[in-house]
Amino acid sequence: MILAFLEHIEETRGNKARSRNARLAAVKSFFRYLEHRAPAMLDQALRVHAIPMKKIDEALVASLSRTEVHALLNAPDRRTLSGIRDRAMLHLAFAGGLRASELVGLALDQFDGRSPASIHIIGKGRRERVLPLWQETAAAIRAWIAVRPKDGDTHVAAAVSVAPTLATKSISPHVLRHAHASGDGRHSQGSDVARSRHSPEHEIYLHADPSEKLEMLDALAPLGIKPGKFRPPDKLIAMLATR
Repeated sequence: MILAFLEHIEETRGNKARSRNARLAAVKSFFRYLEHRAPAMLDQALRVHAIPMKKIDEALVASLSRTEVHALLNAPDRRTLSGIRDRAMLHLAFAGGLRASELVGLALDQFDGRSPASIHIIGKGRRERVLPLWQETAAAIRAWIAVRPKDGDTHVAAAVSVAPTLATKSISPHVLRHAHASGDGRHSQGSDVARSRHSPEHEIYLHADPSEKLEMLDALAPLGIKPGKFRPPDKLIAMLATR
């Protein structure tokens, strides 16, 4: 049955070998649990563990020569703000071997400009590491810090004139994600709270307005159906009376 399932997800559903192996790993994990909980399943578990994983063709990552690396690092135009920024990002990505998410997620306080300069990285799985930086990389970062716009919240500042309460809030992509999930500006137009909750895949974002909760409860009011009455038959009463 398991082999038929693996064949189905590949042939019928069109899943690749990586997806097939992930599902097989989940099945094997379940049977490892059964080995301890249901010893009678040990023989079947051994047969499941014997099912091999499929080999995955790993795509080769392009390699760069020293000349190519230097050409990329020096390509940005240092006469423009975007060029200074891009040069700092390229230098840091190369010097630290950073993932894209690690690079774009860096905050200013993660850079330590003291000699020797270093950067504090919070990587995949919340793993933290401190990377020492080459002098050229540190210089590129300092060059960007010196010219980076200090008024990064220009859009928020403009919005404050329309909604003054924004002045007391720290606006970030996460705040917009929360606004989407909690339905700010959408529930009043008839959006379904339960449906929007599942969009970001976290129930913590479900915080409906109290007035909207009352409206939802009113919509679930009884429909005026009269309650029924049960009258046991005489035979049942007679039988119970004899016991």
